[in-house]
Amino acid sequence: MSPFQPLQLPNGASIPNRIAKAAMEENMADYQQAPSADLLRLYRAWAEGGSGLLLTGNVMIDGRAMTGPGGVVLENDSQLDKFREWARVGRAQGAQFWMQLNHPGRQMQANLGQQTVAPSAVAIELGSFSKLFPLPKALDEAEIAELIRRFVRSAELAEQAGFTGVQIHAAHGYLLSQFLSPITNRRTDNWGGSLENRARLLLEVVKAVRAKVSPSFCVSVKLNSADFQRGGFDAADAKRVVEMLGELDVDLVELSGGSYEAPAMQGDARDGRTLAREAYFLEFADEIAAVARMPLMVTGGIRRLPVVEKVLESRVAMAGIATALAIDPALPAHWRQDRERSAELPPIRWKRKALASLAYMATVKFQLKRLAQGAQPKPLVSPLRALIGEQLRIARRTRQYKRWMAARSA
Repeated sequence: MSPFQPLQLPNGASIPNRIAKAAMEENMADYQQAPSADLLRLYRAWAEGGSGLLLTGNVMIDGRAMTGPGGVVLENDSQLDKFREWARVGRAQGAQFWMQLNHPGRQMQANLGQQTVAPSAVAIELGSFSKLFPLPKALDEAEIAELIRRFVRSAELAEQAGFTGVQIHAAHGYLLSQFLSPITNRRTDNWGGSLENRARLLLEVVKAVRAKVSPSFCVSVKLNSADFQRGGFDAADAKRVVEMLGELDVDLVELSGGSYEAPAMQGDARDGRTLAREAYFLEFADEIAAVARMPLMVTGGIRRLPVVEKVLESRVAMAGIATALAIDPALPAHWRQDRERSAELPPIRWKRKALASLAYMATVKFQLKRLAQGAQPKPLVSPLRALIGEQLRIARRTRQYKRWMAARSA
């Protein structure tokens, strides 16, 4: 199958080709936590780069719950014109443009000054970095109902702004993923215990969103193929959840993996398994595809056209690309001409894996920042330089976020 063949989705919408720009966390909101001019320039580069589907980075459904201090928030229509401009830029070359909706749950740093929540009061285990994250509060029934309403409201606003779909983030250890995992979900009520109960929140969110948006608006899910932690959400669980999602009107499921504790999305498993250098999660996807009623997408380390073709030769409909498009946003367009073109960052071999993970994310964000400023990426940037620069930027954005929260309270 050609990577440049269109994909027809269950709701009748069409994606122009089989290459997606997968979500990366940009942290480029303006001072009102809305899309900034830098963010629009970044997405203009991706829109012109030839991907058939663009997925935004995290858009938060609640301003009190942030994956990072510069994150975009969409919880009301006060800044909707800026979102309309973002949608216009992303769709300008004909791509589908979907907004990724997320809530971090316990994966929100303590220095942002907000109460974190989770299915159960289970702390993050990151060795000496654990203290960066507070012990979360277990959600009660009323708060769970409010979360569902927030996902729905953000999806409705995304459609009003002109986006063509949403992706509900249930991977990477964020809140919906926390409900799915027995490590983080130790509840004994209807939201915990059996897999059917642990998946209940994700299913309720999907059903509620689908009921409120138009039939032509795409509703997709990002799901871990596994947590890559012993005793966590595994491939058999993922297969069963995809079966459950098949009973709903889901247009695409993206398979990824890992969390802050086990960053498999960067190629690092913590349960003894060795991941492939590219298309980390393809072997899991092939098993899951046997029961999937909707198209599947695999994301994780893909950076070469032959690997995209290998993905599409399996039962997977789309290849999601992240880091490679931070280095070369026009990679899909180049692939139409040059099969050998690739884009990658040098591996970081530091002994402290948690610190190496932070440095890797910082080097990716360094590339995004350059693209947003109209400059060329620098894949050979020093990881230490990128990490220090990112920490300084986070500190500045944290102060700005706290001022924004104080103004909201006032």
